[in-house]
Amino acid sequence: MSTTGKLKPWDEAASMLKAWKDDGMTVVFTNGCFDVLHAGHVDYLEASRKLGDKLVLGLNSDASVQRLKGESRPICDEPARARLLCALECIDLVVVFDQDTPTELIAALRPNILVKGADWEGKQLPGSELVDKVEFMPFLEGWSTTNVVDRIRELIEQGHL
Repeated sequence: MSTTGKLKPWDEAASMLKAWKDDGMTVVFTNGCFDVLHAGHVDYLEASRKLGDKLVLGLNSDASVQRLKGESRPICDEPARARLLCALECIDLVVVFDQDTPTELIAALRPNILVKGADWEGKQLPGSELVDKVEFMPFLEGWSTTNVVDRIRELIEQGHL
């Protein structure tokens, strides 16, 4: 599967971020599982990109998703999730991490801005001490991976799928 050159290992990503920042660019970072990509994700990512010149996405590995979400996840494997995210115009770089939090990746990359969903507001945000600014994004009403999966299950139970 092609990832159009956006998927990079940590060391290459760190070099790219340093060069971007040396050129005066503002680098925005967000992370997540992005297990079943949906309109809410796209809305969130496009809004995040508008906060700076470059958007870097830390993608949880399959093992990390499974530890965080349970044995039945991820639904889409790491290569498929990376491919979909790399195809989005708003994302400049995708970096996979295997840890339960992105703190080590944020420390390696040193982005300017960390973006998370509004559900993180008021909570201890991993890596927040390593960036200049933290922003919280609202969610697109009615869209979540859980809602999408529940709707698919409902359609299956009704015999529509």
